[in-house]
Amino acid sequence: MYKTCIYCNRNLGNNDVVENFPIGRRLAFDQAQGRLWVICDFCRRWNLTPLDERWEAIEECERQYYDTSQSFSTDNIGLARLPEGLELVRIGRPKRREFAAWRYGREFLRRRIRSMIVTGVQAAAGVAAAVAGADIFWLFIFGGKSKVVARVHEPDGKRLSVIRKDLKQVEIVSAEPPDDWSLIIPYRPEERSGLFSVRGKGRRERATLSGPAAIRAAGTILPKVNSWGGTNSQVKEAVELIEEVRAPERLFARAAGAESDAGAAGKRRNEASRVHRLRAEVRLALEMAAHEESERRALEGELALLELAWREAEEIASIADRLLVPEAVEEKIRSWKRQLIDRN
Repeated sequence: MYKTCIYCNRNLGNNDVVENFPIGRRLAFDQAQGRLWVICDFCRRWNLTPLDERWEAIEECERQYYDTSQSFSTDNIGLARLPEGLELVRIGRPKRREFAAWRYGREFLRRRIRSMIVTGVQAAAGVAAAVAGADIFWLFIFGGKSKVVARVHEPDGKRLSVIRKDLKQVEIVSAEPPDDWSLIIPYRPEERSGLFSVRGKGRRERATLSGPAAIRAAGTILPKVNSWGGTNSQVKEAVELIEEVRAPERLFARAAGAESDAGAAGKRRNEASRVHRLRAEVRLALEMAAHEESERRALEGELALLELAWREAEEIASIADRLLVPEAVEEKIRSWKRQLIDRN
């Protein structure tokens, strides 16, 4: 199991409660579906764990959940706080809306509060400095615009560094066939370490991503675009959008198509296709869909690897079994097979 968050790369922490899974201080599990997540304390994202590390840990989480008295729940989701500091989120058969409220609602609200505090502190510091005669207001306005806030990869492995100023240039556009879409990523070719952060340098370039690469890039960039989070009502509307289209790819294609139509109706094309101009609930829905699609693809990859391992194990087992069969018996079986073939 990875020990750092796959989204923010922060340490996931440890626990001394779940012997078979000592990673994480907040675990979410769904026994019916065989799912186990580690919830990051910093970005609040859910990290889906590998298949081979889940089963015993899920059973242990289930036992610990029912053994503790400090718990509360709805019909579908429960939360238990263990004395050792571990938090367990138990998922039954949740409705998508309730599940989304637990999984994303707190993170979106947390972002909103954090952005308000940061903006307020920056404004107060700028005013105080101006009164004192130090003109540093420009530093808060322009100083962080070149900071690298996201790094995504093209299918060939090339890394694209996206700076804060370029987030407003990210576009979602329709592609061929009609139900397809692409993500246009503005990036800087170089990175340089600054006093407080890594900055992107060089002339802005653009890369067009589609398919799984675009989904992965969207999952990385959209949290930065949605830095102000969302309200409970916006989360509710975002979930309704996901339920309506049912497939993440369709949701992205619809968003791209809607913006293309808006551009054709009178807006400038490049302005209409920019992600930051989408309605807040649409942006939140795209972020949620990107993360769930990435999890689905990861799960499919694990299943494919397991199937490959099973086939190899089956081949070896078949050979091993034959070693125990006498040659006379093998010859008798081969003669029966030949007789069957001749009859047919």
